[in-house]
Amino acid sequence: MSKKIAFFAAASLLAGCASAPRLPALPIASKVDLPRFMGDWYVIANIPTFIEKGAYNAVESYRLDADGSIATTFTFNKDGFDGPRKTYRPRGFVVDRVSNAVWGMRFVWPVKADYRIVHVDDAYRETIVGHNARKYVWIMARTPTLPEADYCRLRKQVADAGYDVSQLRQVPQGTARAPIACP
Repeated sequence: MSKKIAFFAAASLLAGCASAPRLPALPIASKVDLPRFMGDWYVIANIPTFIEKGAYNAVESYRLDADGSIATTFTFNKDGFDGPRKTYRPRGFVVDRVSNAVWGMRFVWPVKADYRIVHVDDAYRETIVGHNARKYVWIMARTPTLPEADYCRLRKQVADAGYDVSQLRQVPQGTARAPIACP
């Protein structure tokens, strides 16, 4: 990835921080078992950063390194199932060692973007990752799709956390599927 793209990715993640209205702190998961959280997560829906707009088949992969940092690989096809494959490799750093739910995500040194695990279920099959300024959010799962009831429950949790869910985009995975309409 070019330094220019990395810079703009980091700037995009941080852009809302200074001008965002004061919001209560984004709620986070009480405790994240980092080894269980590692692995592949399919992006089911998001309020995307500029690099994610038009993403298909998006997968975020985490690997816990010996130094405690998290090697991250984000891959997706741009603008269609057969679109060009894009790969980004930010590095995560656990900021809150009590919960393990607050990370700094570095796309370019020395900037670390806000990354908060809002929810992870007991089986580590679904998660919501957010941004304290409520500018970005990701609903992810270990499988490429979620049952309608589960997706709508997670979407409601995103809304309850203070996000404008009208901006939430369902990310196409695998084959074309009609978007889920939640009440």
